[in-house]
Amino acid sequence: MGSVNVNRNVSDAFYRYKMPRLMAKVEGKGNGIKTVIVNMAEVAKAIGRPATYPTKFFGCELGAQTQFDFKHDRFIVNGAHDAGKLQDLLDCFIRKYVLCPECDNPETELMISTRKGTIHQGCKACGYYGSLESNHKLNAYILKNPPNLNPAAQGSSLTEGKRNRRSKKQGGENGEGGRSSSPEENNSELIVQAPEKLAEDNDGYDNWAVDVSEEAVRARMQDLTDGAKGLTIDEDTDKTEKERMDIFYNKVQKARDSGSIIARELVAEADRLDVKSKATLVLAELLFDEKIHLQLKKHRVLFLHFCHEDQKAQRYLLGGIEQVIGLHKGSLLPKVSAILKLFYDADILEEAVLLDWASKISKKYVSKELSQEIHNNANQFITWLREAEEEEESGDDSDDDVEIEYNDRVHTSTLKAQPTPPVAKPSVDDNEDDVDIDAI
Repeated sequence: MGSVNVNRNVSDAFYRYKMPRLMAKVEGKGNGIKTVIVNMAEVAKAIGRPATYPTKFFGCELGAQTQFDFKHDRFIVNGAHDAGKLQDLLDCFIRKYVLCPECDNPETELMISTRKGTIHQGCKACGYYGSLESNHKLNAYILKNPPNLNPAAQGSSLTEGKRNRRSKKQGGENGEGGRSSSPEENNSELIVQAPEKLAEDNDGYDNWAVDVSEEAVRARMQDLTDGAKGLTIDEDTDKTEKERMDIFYNKVQKARDSGSIIARELVAEADRLDVKSKATLVLAELLFDEKIHLQLKKHRVLFLHFCHEDQKAQRYLLGGIEQVIGLHKGSLLPKVSAILKLFYDADILEEAVLLDWASKISKKYVSKELSQEIHNNANQFITWLREAEEEEESGDDSDDDVEIEYNDRVHTSTLKAQPTPPVAKPSVDDNEDDVDIDAI
């Protein structure tokens, strides 16, 4: 059968990402002619996608109906199609749905948010994470049939799975008279329930056997088990916010205890559970203690992923910092100004968010008395922040004092800056206390 590179644009003979060469077999004749992709299950396993995705992609590109027989690993596209043409279409599918747009490696996985109707792609090789760039009509099918869904629950069209279940239910209640008799359903039923009948129409074509070895059966059972696990995970999005926060808490706790905190994985998990803004509360609780100044340097990139241009996440992070200070009041309360300046200098907390936080006392995260103490100890930093803002605003107006003279009678350099009189240095009051925030 032979193998080819997953990315066939790579001609390197030692390229480690290989897949079997696509094998197609034409069956039937006349209006019933169809193409069976014999080794689609093996090809799909090599590229890390459900076999239904490339098969459905072929149907979309060729304008043909597709049918799936999961029990016998038969993936069918109506009409007669050459294996070479299908291989070229498979290359197109791989470029759109398998290869990483950053590093061009096929070590990617699709993450589906059925609530938001979005498809994201994450790369295990380079850490890339982003929305799927393709807007192909296959996207609608992927949203209906996520990668981790049990493949036996998928239909050969967007509605066939529901239609077959409905027809079976009617058949159970009403007997044979209640069964649907539409040609499409009868055709699907023929493939799923009586594949041996297809062999009668082969007209001399070789029969293709399904691998029934112990290893192959075990692999298919594992695929079904993984699909059931994925189906359970997808149900997390229907849980209450508290339950979703608990799931994210456990994820971060396990990552912290194992020493493998990966920012992109935690961001993806927070996105999946739809708790990204509020996740900073959990991160502050689990990652900070009395050594917050050292832990911030270690996890700065992680917090930037959550807080950059998200003021809501920053406000929740301030609440988490208040809780950490409350837990380690003796050592951290005198250092509130220094702690806030660390977060400000790290570009995690923005000036507007800090000034808004300082303008009101809240008992949302700690007691009102403790919140008042925290704000009192933050006054030094907040005062410095406000003065810096005022100086910056006044500095913007100083450019108006420069006078430019233009002499149109001179052909050489005609722009002259008028000398400005020296400005006397303002007197310094020795009794005034200077605020040195770096000495906190």
